[in-house]
Amino acid sequence: MKKLFLFLIFQSFLFANSSILIINSYHKGYEFSDSIINGIEKTLYAHTDIDLNILYMDSKRVTSKEYLNSLKKLYKVQLKNRKYDLIIAVDRFAYDFVLNIYHDFFTNEPILAVGIENFSHEKAKSYGVEDKVSALLERRDLQGNVDIIRTIFPSMNKLYIINDKSLNALHTEPLINELMDNFNGSFDLKYLKEDNLENLKKRFSKKEESSAALFIRFYKNTNGELNKNQEIADFIKDAKIPIFVTDSLFIKKGATGGKVVDLNRFGVTSGKMALDILAGKPHKVLVSDDLYYIFDSTKLGEFTLPVEALKVPYELVNKRLTYYDKHRGFINFVFTISPFLVFLILGLVHNIYMRKQVEKDLIRRIEFDETLLNAIESPIFWQDSKGIIVDSNNTFCRLLEVECKDLYGKKLDDFKDNPKVLKVIEVLEKYKQNVDENYEFHYEDNFGKNRIYLLKQEQFKDKKSSAEGYVTIFTDITKEKEIVLEQQKNRQFVIQQSKLAEIGEIFSSIAHQWKSPLVEITAIAQELFYTKNCKDIKEDDSFVKDIMNQVTYMTDTINDFQKFIMPSNKKINFNIEKAINSMLQIVYHNMKYNNIKISLNIEKNTNLNVYGYKNEFMQSFLNIINNAKDALLNRDYKDRKIDINLLNHNNYLIITIKDNAGGIKDENSYKIFEPYFTTKEDGHGIGLYMTKVIIEDKMDGQIFVKNVEDGAMFTIRLGQKK
Repeated sequence: MKKLFLFLIFQSFLFANSSILIINSYHKGYEFSDSIINGIEKTLYAHTDIDLNILYMDSKRVTSKEYLNSLKKLYKVQLKNRKYDLIIAVDRFAYDFVLNIYHDFFTNEPILAVGIENFSHEKAKSYGVEDKVSALLERRDLQGNVDIIRTIFPSMNKLYIINDKSLNALHTEPLINELMDNFNGSFDLKYLKEDNLENLKKRFSKKEESSAALFIRFYKNTNGELNKNQEIADFIKDAKIPIFVTDSLFIKKGATGGKVVDLNRFGVTSGKMALDILAGKPHKVLVSDDLYYIFDSTKLGEFTLPVEALKVPYELVNKRLTYYDKHRGFINFVFTISPFLVFLILGLVHNIYMRKQVEKDLIRRIEFDETLLNAIESPIFWQDSKGIIVDSNNTFCRLLEVECKDLYGKKLDDFKDNPKVLKVIEVLEKYKQNVDENYEFHYEDNFGKNRIYLLKQEQFKDKKSSAEGYVTIFTDITKEKEIVLEQQKNRQFVIQQSKLAEIGEIFSSIAHQWKSPLVEITAIAQELFYTKNCKDIKEDDSFVKDIMNQVTYMTDTINDFQKFIMPSNKKINFNIEKAINSMLQIVYHNMKYNNIKISLNIEKNTNLNVYGYKNEFMQSFLNIINNAKDALLNRDYKDRKIDINLLNHNNYLIITIKDNAGGIKDENSYKIFEPYFTTKEDGHGIGLYMTKVIIEDKMDGQIFVKNVEDGAMFTIRLGQKK
């Protein structure tokens, strides 16, 4: 254990901050090189301190000298100021490229060539890197594949060797020529070096008795067009003769099988070899022994090939599972637990007994639920997705004057002759059209009394039975509506009561306003009396005119008062500034007498028109002004003021009334809008509550109150959207 621990520490230290450059001959997505690189990554990623950088050459598509020169310039930019501990070249193109650029890009970095089929020491020496190159050769065993084909296909009389005309094919041809030269079998061995995949598909689209093929590669047509792996796999799969392969690329994709190079395992071996190089072990050139006998069970069955004739271990893919194979786990499980089956049976018997008990309890619960449902006064019924009535309570049946047993299993439309049912159908149709508006309806019961119901419909879905539909509930709110109506009447009464409470204040103001003109009239009359001997008609007219002016003023005053106390019967568009000035004119003398300064400030470009009940607004405004006045009377008479500000914000007219009467006590701040709450013995404290009621119920607005500085500020927000 101690040695293992020291080895792990040594390994971590050995590969710390190592950097490896992988140059792939092909493009990403090319399955041959991707499989090798996946194996390399699987090995190297176990060492977290090793950094991998992968570059792709795309040599399957482009191999021109111009492209390689451009690639060299690109890599020169990419690899500038980069230092690597190992260069891995995947396949022949990458290896040749690394040799060509080595002295321009690198100094003393070791090279590992993987996936090439032949290695030349002289070539490495000519580039001056003979002491820096290691290689893992991919050597396809052609003779071994021919032997196993002959073993499992003894009736074969012709074997095709399929190869393309690419550069890679040239490196494999020596092995093919060696096979052909040394072949002395009892069947015909034919080397098929085709230049077009379509020709191959056509050749093997018909069944050819006693023939097979050994596929080496076919990635490129003569015109340079690259064949996709899927196209090659489709050709191998659709061929009417068994096709064997030399690598794992087309295993499970239609190939019959063979003695193959497992590319992923080949990559794992390459990764281990890279670790040896990083550890400082000597350079070496190895031929990969990662060869495995792998066969496709489906293809073996299609061509009736007895793979059991091989005397070597082999692996089957796409294997047809027997009943035992499919249920092996279950069968083993049954044999394992057989001693417990008796206990299981006893448990099942007990479970059946308990289920019977549960069923009895369930029946009792259903009966209880039915009783409870029928005790509910609100009519309730269920419909499935097709509109068929599934269940209901007795109240719903009484509402329709239909027997419950006659309802179940039918639709409401089946009872259209019943006016009660027809009414419910109409209500439901309106509800579906607009849920937000048509949720309330009126219904006349058997005694001729008008009742008001709230309609609520919800969708339900039973996951166990997959049943779905709608539950409809009619809630009788007749009593609640009557209570609301009574509350509205009481509220209106309180509003009028509050209004009458203000009349005394207004009469006081009117008395002040009338005193001056009455004194003027008296003085004019006396002056007229003492100068009655004057014959100047113009002077008489002047006396009469002055008297009429004072009388007109008094008449206007009383008319304004009459308009104010008269309830509004409809909403109108009116100007807030004019309404406030009219109200302030009524209380002007009262405010002046109590030394209260009122200022009205209007923000520039403010829209002063609102839609609502003008007189009710003026009463609300008067409530606030009078409340502020009452509070200000407790303050020094030299500093009493009320500031009124008007402004617009987001389609609202904002009115703020601010006094300096000291504000509202904290313990009362949450009670000021409660009905009848007051801190004054005369009862005028309900003014704010009534103001809130009027503003929110009639003026489409809101009122807020808060303490500011040394007083309170009342904010009224009125909508201007209409």
